[in-house]
Amino acid sequence: METKEFSHSSVMDFSKKVEYSTEGIVSKRVLQKEKGNVSLFAFDKEQKLSEHSAPFDAMVQVIEGKAEVIIDKKPFVVNAGQSIIMPANVPHAVNALEKFKMLLTMIKSD
Repeated sequence: METKEFSHSSVMDFSKKVEYSTEGIVSKRVLQKEKGNVSLFAFDKEQKLSEHSAPFDAMVQVIEGKAEVIIDKKPFVVNAGQSIIMPANVPHAVNALEKFKMLLTMIKSD
């Protein structure tokens, strides 16, 4: 994932920094640091990230569209302008109910 599109000290509209790919998922790394990272995603309708867990607390911020976020087998619908936090080491998955874009912030747990 490249970061060259994301410069410091400039105002950005993240919804315009990533484009949809037919039947795919596009991701771009915004920031990467030792304690975590921020990534931007665009999901085409019906695309998904399979259930997995990670050693990070992760916050999904939906920028555009609508997604289903499943945390520990419990589904949540998250719309544009809404966010949800997925705790570290708990299984989670993401399903695109329609085309959607999200910003994912992951912070390592101690």
